[in-house]
Amino acid sequence: MRIEVRRTGGFAGIERRARVDTRDLPDADAWHRLAEAALTGDTGDAGATTRDGARGGCPHGGTGAREAGPRGVGARGAGVPDGFHYEITVDGRTAHCAEPDLTEAQRELVSRVLREGA
Repeated sequence: MRIEVRRTGGFAGIERRARVDTRDLPDADAWHRLAEAALTGDTGDAGATTRDGARGGCPHGGTGAREAGPRGVGARGAGVPDGFHYEITVDGRTAHCAEPDLTEAQRELVSRVLREGA
């Protein structure tokens, strides 16, 4: 499984990217569970979608709370001024999220990928 995170925004507006390939990792199963939970949002929001149309995204509005545009493909949450926006891609499935509205799984996955990824 290939997991990629792209972080944009923040006060300085600096983009950061990292990826992890779980293929040879001893804790690959834990990465897979975390990635699936991050993509689905695990909040019961039936309207939330990822770029490929699957259920997921941020918990309060498709691809980010306080979303300005339509839900689904290419939409991004407005987030908060100077907050980070995240693009989480797992094997071609992508979800967009914005702070402060990440689920715990999204927050943990983003943190781990940015810390441990290349």
